[in-house]
Amino acid sequence: MEKTKAPGQVKCVVWDLDNTLWDGILIEQDELQLSQSAVDTIKELDRRGILQSIASKNDHDLAMQKLEQYNLAEYFLYPQINWGTKSQSVSNIAQSLNIGIDTFAFIDDQPFEREEVLSCHPEVLCIDSLDIPQIIDMPAFMPRFITDESVKRRGMYLNDIERNKVEQSFEGPADEFLASLGMVFKIEQAKEVDLKRMEELVARTNQLNTTGRIYSYEELDAFRTCPQHELLVCSLQDKYGEYGKIGLALLALCPGGWTIKAFLMSCRVMSRGVGSIFLNYLINESIEQRQTLYAELIPNDRNRMMYTTYRFAGFSIYSEDAGVETLHYSSGARQGYPEFVNIEFPASGLFESVKAS
Repeated sequence: MEKTKAPGQVKCVVWDLDNTLWDGILIEQDELQLSQSAVDTIKELDRRGILQSIASKNDHDLAMQKLEQYNLAEYFLYPQINWGTKSQSVSNIAQSLNIGIDTFAFIDDQPFEREEVLSCHPEVLCIDSLDIPQIIDMPAFMPRFITDESVKRRGMYLNDIERNKVEQSFEGPADEFLASLGMVFKIEQAKEVDLKRMEELVARTNQLNTTGRIYSYEELDAFRTCPQHELLVCSLQDKYGEYGKIGLALLALCPGGWTIKAFLMSCRVMSRGVGSIFLNYLINESIEQRQTLYAELIPNDRNRMMYTTYRFAGFSIYSEDAGVETLHYSSGARQGYPEFVNIEFPASGLFESVKAS
């Protein structure tokens, strides 16, 4: 093994096939011995919500046929089975999944292939296939919590693949396609049962996270029960299934002003045109309650999209201190919501002008 990662950091494992998932070389022999250790690892990683794919130099149709025969094909998202470089295959998978390549692990029996991937992607954890039996005990593959959404994660991505196929073949305006999905976007106060998923969401979300701060279960629970804070979550579903809890907002409520201390959305929903709903709700509620709305932003190389989101929504720079930018909503105008999605808002009276301590 070439290096290590932080506990729970791996989000996707990319597998080689020949002499890794099975013993032998597919194009050279008819009978292969499936590695039971690899199969057990694949199933356990899937249960933990860790995504998996393939980077193999092989005949695509023959390899997929063999994976179907072994009842394993469904575990792998966007498999890359071709004669190109493994580093390019890993790049393609990361782009398709829209997750950071620094959260990837790559398993291969060949030192050359591991070195080739490392030379292009030094942030990828490369693992010798001989170490497969130890993988599930490595901290990098141990999320702190295994939630209901962890177990369903692969299915949610498979639903995304089906949506994308339908979208590509859809003839008509984008809004018509989105309307055809029958989306329901729900905003609600966080409950105790949501906290494990919220900690997971904070830890996994980088590109659409305004501050990058990592909040623990205990910290989130303290905010949830604190009268001077409001912790909200949002979820999304459509005719293909649930996206699950896909965003959170943490607000500090003070007399005369609210501050968005944390705001993040899952990258998986951005193409669905619902990214502005949650923020627009906070804007409109602040106007309703006659509160100035502020937002904290800690800019980094990965969350520039969130800065753009705030600016397009009407926020402007208010102050900057120690790398933390404070923006405020200065336009005073209420924001609208897209017509192609049904929105379920929290019960009226969720926010008070000032919460009593």
